[in-house]
Amino acid sequence: MPRMTPSEALVETLAANGVTDAFGIMGSAFMDAMDIFAPAGIRLIPVVHEQGAGHMADGYSRVSGRHGVCIAQNGPGITNFVTAIAAAYWAHSPVVCITPETGSMSQGLGGFQEAQQLPFFETITKYQGHVANPARMAEITARCFDRAMLENGPTQLNIPRDFFYGDINVEIPQPIRIERGAGGEQSLQEAAELLANAKNPVIISGGGVVMSDAVEECKALAEFLGAPVVNSYLHNDSFPASHPLWCGPLGYQGSKAGMKLISRADVVLALGTRLGPFGTLPQHGMDYWPKDAKIIQVDCDAKMLGLVKKISVGVCGDAKAAAVSMLKRLEELNVYCLETKGARGSEIAAEKAAWEQELDEWIHEKDDYSLDMIAEQAEEEGSFLHPRQVLRELEKAMPEDAMVSTDIGNINSVANSYLRFEKPRSFFAAMSFGNCGYALPTIIGAKVAAPERTAISYAGDGAWGMSMMEIMTCVRENIPVTSIVFHNRQWGAEKKNQVDFYNRRFVAGDLENPSFADIARGMGAEGVTVDRLEDVGPALKAACLAQKEGKTTVIEILCTRELGDPFRRDALSKPVRHLEKYKDYC
Repeated sequence: MPRMTPSEALVETLAANGVTDAFGIMGSAFMDAMDIFAPAGIRLIPVVHEQGAGHMADGYSRVSGRHGVCIAQNGPGITNFVTAIAAAYWAHSPVVCITPETGSMSQGLGGFQEAQQLPFFETITKYQGHVANPARMAEITARCFDRAMLENGPTQLNIPRDFFYGDINVEIPQPIRIERGAGGEQSLQEAAELLANAKNPVIISGGGVVMSDAVEECKALAEFLGAPVVNSYLHNDSFPASHPLWCGPLGYQGSKAGMKLISRADVVLALGTRLGPFGTLPQHGMDYWPKDAKIIQVDCDAKMLGLVKKISVGVCGDAKAAAVSMLKRLEELNVYCLETKGARGSEIAAEKAAWEQELDEWIHEKDDYSLDMIAEQAEEEGSFLHPRQVLRELEKAMPEDAMVSTDIGNINSVANSYLRFEKPRSFFAAMSFGNCGYALPTIIGAKVAAPERTAISYAGDGAWGMSMMEIMTCVRENIPVTSIVFHNRQWGAEKKNQVDFYNRRFVAGDLENPSFADIARGMGAEGVTVDRLEDVGPALKAACLAQKEGKTTVIEILCTRELGDPFRRDALSKPVRHLEKYKDYC
C-alpha cells in the first residue's frame, strides 16, 4: 500500500469522491490537510459564518445530487454548524460535515476550543465517523461519504487535530454506490391493482422524485392514468408546472386546486415522500386529506412507511424504479379510470383556472389587522407594496432556469402559492426544520454547483439579517446571486400569532431597519430599492442578467405589514391568567 500522511489520505479520499468544492472557515486544526486542497483540485470557499458554510453545502448537494462538504475549526467553528446540519437532515441532503476536534492527548482537560463534538450531531446525522487512529483516516472518511449517499442525509467526520500528522500505509477506497430497486414484488403488484381499480387516483410527487431523477417516470405514470399530480410540501420542483396534470403544492399556503382534487381521491399514490406531518395540515380552511382513500406510499426508507399517515400499501423502493414497475404492471391490467380521463381532465383544468383567478384577484390580505396596517401605512411617507402582488410579479419575471431558495417567515410562506418550476433541483426551502437565515447561503451553494443557472433567494427582513453578511462571500469569491428582501419591518410569522392570540400585544416583533440596499452596496454588491409595483419585474430581470456579468444584487422590496395566515391555528391557545397583575393580559 502507498505510504502517505493522514492529511494526504483524507484529501485523496475527498478527491476519489469527486469533491471539488468545500465551504468553511480556515483553521489551524485542519491546516495541514487544507494546505494540499489546491493541488488535489479542491477549492475551499471561505464564508463569513460557519452556519452559512453548512447551508452552502446543503444547497450544493441539493442541486448537484452529489455531496456537499463543509469544514471548520474545532470547537466554536463546529458548534456553528449545528443548525445548518439539522436543516440538511430534514432536507435529506448528503452533506459531509468534517469536524476537526481537540487533540487526542488533551481531550477532557478543558483546553482551548475544546468541546464534545459527537453528541452535538448525534440526532441530526445519518452516520458519525470518528477517526480513532490515524491509520483509519481513509477508511472512515470514505464511509462517511458512502453513508451520506446511501441514507440521503448528512454525516459527520470527526478527526482529532493531531491525527492529521504522521506516516501511514493506506489504500484509498473507491466510492460504493448501492443501486436501489423498485420494491417488493407483492407490494408493487398490490399497488398496481389498487390504482387499476381506482375511480379517482391522485399522485403526490415528493422530494424522492427529485432525488431519484424520476420526474419523467412520474409524468408517464400520471399521463397513463390521467391522474392529477400535487407536489408534496416545499417540493414545488417535483413536477413541471406547465404540465396539464400539475395541480400545485399541498400544505401551508399551497394550492387550493391541488387540495380540492386530492380531497376527492379514492386512491393516493404518495411517490417518494415521507408524508411529513406539517405538509398535510389543513389550509385555506380545508381539512383536505382524504380520510377514506387508499394510500400507497413509496419511500426508500422503510421506517417512513405508514409513520405519519395510515397506508394501505407500503413500497420500500426507489421512486423512479417503482414508478416504472407500476406503469408496466398497469399496462397489463384493466384500468378503470381510463374511461373517465377526459372528464377528470376537465375537472383538473377547471379547479386550476379557479385557483389562478383567485390568486389574480387576491391583491391583499383581508383580515382586520392587515386592513388596519394597509390603511396605516397608506398615511406614511413612501410607498409600500402588497406582498401578494409582489410575489405574482416576481413569478411572472422569473427566468425558466431559475433556482430559488426561500427562508422561513410569513411572506416567504405565502410565496408557496406562486413558486412554480419546470425542472427538478430548482427549489430549496428549510423544510420542516424551518430555521431563519437559510435562503441566502443555500442559494450561494447552489450557484457554486450550477454556475450556469440563475440563483435567487427570498427572505424577509428578519431572516435576512441572520445571513446577509454572506453577500460579502458572493463578492469576494465571485459567486453572483440575486437576493430579494421583503422589507416589512417585522417578524411577521410570529407577529401573526400575537394578532390572533394575544390581542395585538406586540413584544419584540417590530423591526426598524436601515436600507438593505445601502448595506448591500457597502458590502460591494448592487443594491436596489423597489417601492412601485411596476418596477418589481424589471428589477428582477435586470438582477438576473447582472449575474451573467458576475454581479450580486440585493433587491429590497418595501412591503406593507399585512400578514397571511399563520403556520397553524392549533399551535397556540388563547391565554389564561390566574394572577391578578396579569388579568388584563388575556
